Amino acid sequence: MKIAVLTLGCKTNQAESMNMEYALGMGGHQIVDMSERPDLCIINTCTVTSKADYQSRQLINRALKNNTKVIVTGCYAELNNEQIKNIDNNIEIIRNNNKSNIINMIPNEYSSCNINFSKHVRHRPIVKVQDGCNYSCSYCAIPMARGRSRSIAVNDVINKIRFYESLGYKEIVLTGIHVGTYGLDLKPNESLSILLDNILKNTNIPRVRLSSLEVKEIDDELIELLKEDRVCKHLHVPLQSGDDNILKLMNRTYTVGDFLSGVERIFKRVPDIALGTDVIVGFPGEGESEFNNTRQLIESIPFSYLHIFPYSQRPGTKAATFAKQVAGSIKKERVAILREMGTIKKQDFIRKNIGRILDIVVEERGCDGLIGTTGNYIKVILEDSSDAEAGMLVNAHILGHKDDIATGSLVKNL
Repeated sequence: MKIAVLTLGCKTNQAESMNMEYALGMGGHQIVDMSERPDLCIINTCTVTSKADYQSRQLINRALKNNTKVIVTGCYAELNNEQIKNIDNNIEIIRNNNKSNIINMIPNEYSSCNINFSKHVRHRPIVKVQDGCNYSCSYCAIPMARGRSRSIAVNDVINKIRFYESLGYKEIVLTGIHVGTYGLDLKPNESLSILLDNILKNTNIPRVRLSSLEVKEIDDELIELLKEDRVCKHLHVPLQSGDDNILKLMNRTYTVGDFLSGVERIFKRVPDIALGTDVIVGFPGEGESEFNNTRQLIESIPFSYLHIFPYSQRPGTKAATFAKQVAGSIKKERVAILREMGTIKKQDFIRKNIGRILDIVVEERGCDGLIGTTGNYIKVILEDSSDAEAGMLVNAHILGHKDDIATGSLVKNL
């Protein structure tokens, strides 16, 4: 059977979809793109913003227009069952807690693998280590869709990484809905630091990258592990707002002072680290003063990139009921201001790395050469790349940049 797996949203969704693709391929199914007219389309949806809701509906309608059987799962499907059935009552909806069983609902076709891994799987596989969230940020609907925090056993994570290692991958990304709470539900209690230490001791994967972590969850043990050669010098630490009153309304668990002291501790011990962040613009109650506090805080921190999102009302969340909702036109203006700051910061970070030799996982061939990602999360175009190909881990000399992409020359294969 020809099957397309379409994915929206977070790295956790991406990891789950990759697991489906591998399992379906091992069951003899052909994993294809939508352009290849699949017999079945599995859509892994997202509901983090109203835009994600719209994109989820778009994908569903696109699949139906191709006369394809459709299975819908993910967070949008979890919270909007009736809306999906109104699109087409024949759509099969699978709850998040049953997502892993989708592969068991589709009979095996052959006894051998029929998947083209290089075509359908990225060159930096994502490994899900945790699901769910115990927090209750006032703007977020994801805990309603994913439930409370649940950790994957250490041995299961190790086995998944060894599997990717056996296929020749050079980097894995550890992800989850709230990765920093990893292990708190396990007996005996584990932690993200213990998990990472186990990965370094029990696998040989050359690069391990951490996904998003809250600032107060980055402890001394984790910072020490960031110094290890195989751990990518890259953290993504959500800020969301640089104003204490807005952070309180968001029901975040830190103050501006907490955030500053946390990132200062990270930079002191890992000075060359890439630090990215998320910011929500136009949260209810954000006036000019609150926005300026955020802008000034961002200016004061050497972030290497910014992800800027306009606040989006999510049905069922506390923030959706707040007074002082910010006009869309104002949100648009503020988003533009911070995205421009993000462009400048990304270019500044690349310039700081000019002249260095960095390791790069090659991911694809673009018009100007091979494109890859460094351990400290810089996209690089390799101008002289005849001796490299996608999937390789190579050394490159960083020479300059074109806008927000670095340029470099191949030094040698690792």
